[in-house]
Amino acid sequence: MAKTTLLHCRVVEGKDLPAKDVSGSSDPYCMVKVDNEVVARTATVWKNLNPFWGEEYTLHLPRGFHSLTVYVLDEDTIGQDDVIGKVSLSRQQISAEPRGIDSWLSLVPVDPDEEVQGEIHLELQVPEQGHPRVLRCHLIEARDLAPRDLSGTSDPFARVSCCGRTLETAVIKKTRFPHWDEVLEFELAEGEPGEAVLSVEVWDWDIVGKNDFLGQVEFPLDTICTGPTKGWFQLLPFPSTTKDHR
Repeated sequence: MAKTTLLHCRVVEGKDLPAKDVSGSSDPYCMVKVDNEVVARTATVWKNLNPFWGEEYTLHLPRGFHSLTVYVLDEDTIGQDDVIGKVSLSRQQISAEPRGIDSWLSLVPVDPDEEVQGEIHLELQVPEQGHPRVLRCHLIEARDLAPRDLSGTSDPFARVSCCGRTLETAVIKKTRFPHWDEVLEFELAEGEPGEAVLSVEVWDWDIVGKNDFLGQVEFPLDTICTGPTKGWFQLLPFPSTTKDHR
């Protein structure tokens, strides 16, 4: 039995797109993703709110895929591209139309910070001995991160914040499965933990423009001080609440 199935996809055109540039226009292009993996990208149509792409692709999809999503973005020569909207079709929706889907589909808004996936492997502890007390955050690795670059990968690094301090790991280039194996330490002031929170954020490093958010997880400091915390933790959208992780 074949492990993949073929899907013919044609990105035809868009109409009445919102203006994202100060000129009152946009420079739209489309990015096609299957389960958050980039599989195709159209050309950019410059200064046009009614772009015609007319591009066709034959996609090799895993038989167990969940959804196909087409994102429409406005290309910016400086800074991060603006997300105009997206159209998402589930495997069930596609399978229910044996003759295919050929129609106009409405774009829905996209919050890039909500489009997160993957897990991070951490070990957190506050050794009983030693003064002052030190929180040790061992960032081991992450897996199945969302691709943020056109290559279908990311350049992830972790940013850890606690007790008014922020430390970062090294950047691991071109991977969705980074292995850091770094230990970041935070000195705890007298009276901690109180209601303090340890925040671990994962970002995609970009040489030009803003870094892209990949997800985060938070831990109340009092739970770490009670005993070591170790394991795989699902990355969540930003911002999250401490309540979600208790």
